[in-house]
Amino acid sequence: MKLDGTGLTCAQVHEVAYRGARVTIASLDRARASWATAQGLTGPVYGQSTGVGANRDIRLEAPGLDLIRSHACGAGPAIEPGRARAMLVIRLNQLLAGGSGINPAVLPVLAEAINRGHTPPLQTYGAIGTGDLTALATTALCLLGELPWHHENPAHPPADDDPRFPLAPSDALPFISSGAATLADAALACHLLGRLLEAAVDVAALSFTAVDASAEPLATAVQEARPHPGQVAVAARLRGLLTQELSNRLQDPYGYRAFAQVHGAAVDTLDRARRTVETDLNAATENPLFSGNLAWHNGNFHTAPVALALDGLRAALAQTAQLSTARLATLMDPAYTGRHPFLAHHPGASGVLILEYVAQDALAELRHLAAPVTTGTAMISRGTEDHAGFATQAARHALRCLEPLEIVLACERTAAARALHGPPPPDRPLTADLDESRRVLRP
Repeated sequence: MKLDGTGLTCAQVHEVAYRGARVTIASLDRARASWATAQGLTGPVYGQSTGVGANRDIRLEAPGLDLIRSHACGAGPAIEPGRARAMLVIRLNQLLAGGSGINPAVLPVLAEAINRGHTPPLQTYGAIGTGDLTALATTALCLLGELPWHHENPAHPPADDDPRFPLAPSDALPFISSGAATLADAALACHLLGRLLEAAVDVAALSFTAVDASAEPLATAVQEARPHPGQVAVAARLRGLLTQELSNRLQDPYGYRAFAQVHGAAVDTLDRARRTVETDLNAATENPLFSGNLAWHNGNFHTAPVALALDGLRAALAQTAQLSTARLATLMDPAYTGRHPFLAHHPGASGVLILEYVAQDALAELRHLAAPVTTGTAMISRGTEDHAGFATQAARHALRCLEPLEIVLACERTAAARALHGPPPPDRPLTADLDESRRVLRP
């Protein structure tokens, strides 16, 4: 995969993080240009000849690497190597976009770390959506040899040929001035949730067929009357999965009648989130930004657009999952399936009733994760940093949505398959059935 600072996608981030894709660098020209600008400036430059945060007005005659060492502080559970590798490829691509002022010689070393399976030992807590300072400072200490890299082979000992680079004090702020770890979670979530939302249409098709739901709400004429892109696309795909015009019922419940509208809204919201995230994957989020012959002090590190997009996405996921549980309820009802209540083997048995409990438990988790992060803020560094978007938490919660959404859809799929496949077997534990449905759905 060739990185050039312009074309990185969420899908490509996933390929590097979890599929072993290797990276190469197209050109260092833009990184070299910003480095030359930074080296040629003589006036006060934030983080180069001054302190940071509330120390911005303090001139430093001989700045050291204390900025990196003081910021390398995380807490909580370790972040898995795939997410850390996603952060590395994003930061590398951003640095290739230019503007950081960092020594461009560090970029091939980052590529080497990615390709050799080295990741920094990151922890969960330590960012609020205004730059992943703790994660990137920790990475910098790995480059300096002050912290050991994590390697996916547990038997791999620290070696003299581990990726190393002698970062200069002038490289410290340019290296850590980014939300690359937050964007890593956001990119992975967008990619994986997109695949799960696609699978949800297949699940809905099973339920439509199982209850003889009407395809009338999916008609082209209906979609042309209200042409939201996601709604139109979802309706068209579902129409293609249904083999016949179904049902003589005049009006089905919303889980069927409004599926294209609700699920389509989730698809549209995901598309907006993906576009927002991919803009930042290829952006110069540097402060200061070295462009032309100047250092531009700015707020490009702030991830408010990402936080807002992911807040909307998580809310949309909760809505589409709620409609899945509504369809699951109809699958328990003989008025829709023509079978015994709860798709049981014989009257009075519980059948697949327990799937409703499992689905509602997962749905409750999704509702909790849908709570917006962007209504809060923080004031730190003696009031000079007086706003925070909490995109870090928005991205982390978006990743956590994968499991409960998958479980909700798996419950619906398990029940729909049972309703479709003739007389049900005697009641038995459903764990294996549910696990199989999850395996089919899993991105």
